[in-house]
Amino acid sequence: MNSRAAIKIMLWLFTAVTLFHLCIILKLIPYEITWGGRLENDSEMYVFESLSILLNVFLILMLLIKGKFIRQMLSIRVVNIILWAFLFLFGLNTIGNLFAKTYFEKSFAVLTLASSILIWIILKEKSSKPITLK
Repeated sequence: MNSRAAIKIMLWLFTAVTLFHLCIILKLIPYEITWGGRLENDSEMYVFESLSILLNVFLILMLLIKGKFIRQMLSIRVVNIILWAFLFLFGLNTIGNLFAKTYFEKSFAVLTLASSILIWIILKEKSSKPITLK
């Protein structure tokens, strides 16, 4: 799989994840099945879900820049550093999901592991050498 395909898969995946978190905020999905079953009230849910949506939208933005779907607002070096941070975060999240209280949340370990692999594919592909004028 090439980097471009991995980016497209990640964009679809995290658009769906963002919609999932919006459904939790709208109370279409009960928050008790998320965050390892540790949220105790609506206030906590709104904070955690809002943070999650912001992080997902930020990741989507970085992927759009990396895939050259939008104008480059940050250097590719900065985007790559941010993607490495997300790779680390997804690795930790995979472990955390395995120890969640609910089976629903445990199943998200597959999603976070897949995200780690896809980001690895995106980061490992070397960009073409810059064109130099002689």
